[in-house]
Amino acid sequence: MPFFSSSSSKVNSTQGIEDHTSGEHIAVEELAQSSLNKRRSFRWLVRVVVVVIGLILAGTIYESVSEAADIQAYPPLGQMVDVGGYRLHIHCMGTGSPTVVIDAGWGAWSLEWSRVQAEAAKTTQVCTYDRAGMGYSEAGPLPRNAEQFAKELHTLLERANVTGPYVMAGHSLGGLPVRVFVHNYPTEVAGVVLIDSMSPGQMTQPPTEIDTQTPSASGGSSLPSLAARIGLVRVLAGQLITQTLPPEAQPAYTAFSVTPRSVQAWTDEGAGLQESLAQADAVKTFGDLPLIVLTGVLGEQAGWQDWQVELLQLSSNSRQIIVDNSGHNIQIDQPEAAVTAIVTMVYQLR
Repeated sequence: MPFFSSSSSKVNSTQGIEDHTSGEHIAVEELAQSSLNKRRSFRWLVRVVVVVIGLILAGTIYESVSEAADIQAYPPLGQMVDVGGYRLHIHCMGTGSPTVVIDAGWGAWSLEWSRVQAEAAKTTQVCTYDRAGMGYSEAGPLPRNAEQFAKELHTLLERANVTGPYVMAGHSLGGLPVRVFVHNYPTEVAGVVLIDSMSPGQMTQPPTEIDTQTPSASGGSSLPSLAARIGLVRVLAGQLITQTLPPEAQPAYTAFSVTPRSVQAWTDEGAGLQESLAQADAVKTFGDLPLIVLTGVLGEQAGWQDWQVELLQLSSNSRQIIVDNSGHNIQIDQPEAAVTAIVTMVYQLR
């Protein structure tokens, strides 16, 4: 019996040593596997980073080369005018007085008005321009709001030797700086055409609660602008640029609408929109200045038609023209209606 007991104890002891050794071996293998997995994960992460950096560099080069090629292929139609350290593009066609000045909507610029401008210029001089950062124009300082737009436009007209009296035509957001322009330079304006213009009724917060943008140069650092810098916006241009323009205008319009400069300008104008609405709201009347309010009827947001009617109260000499079969972009959906409204105003003033 003692012999059996001693033998069993020895066997158990040996088994314990083997189990312990086996456990250590498994632990070493697990540690080695964990280390290997970490090295593999790190290598995978490095590869991903290298690929991402490579794509960003390739996209940046693609965007830079494309912009350089577009500048050569599509030079400005008008003249570039210094308005205080940066240049704005203005394009005038036709002859006669009063001169029509068209201010485009949010995210849009002069080429969007090519059909309207060419036709209306058969009657009088018609000028389109690009707000700072949009189209051919260079980036301008912040804030991007109605007061700043009106000031820049007035300087542009002066330095480009485009003399009044003016018929100010503003579409969408462009109606807000037109409203401020009329107030600030009343002796230079003979009539106004608001083409589906934005209205202060759209404000989502009281003017006293609106934060102003810090005056500075446009930084070009918004997420959309960064996407444009690496060519992503250009790659998606077919889905992002939906306007249908004349064949001679479409390529240039698309090319210059997807640049980082234009995308940043669009972002900055959006950031200043509530302030622009508040500044326009401060202008309560044009007196008896002739005013035409041109309004589309399709696909507008709730309250839009009421806001259009409110615009008529700006002048004691106003009337509204409703455009059937047209949405917000009347200059594209029904360009002849925009031409008729502009020409009607010109003849009324002659």
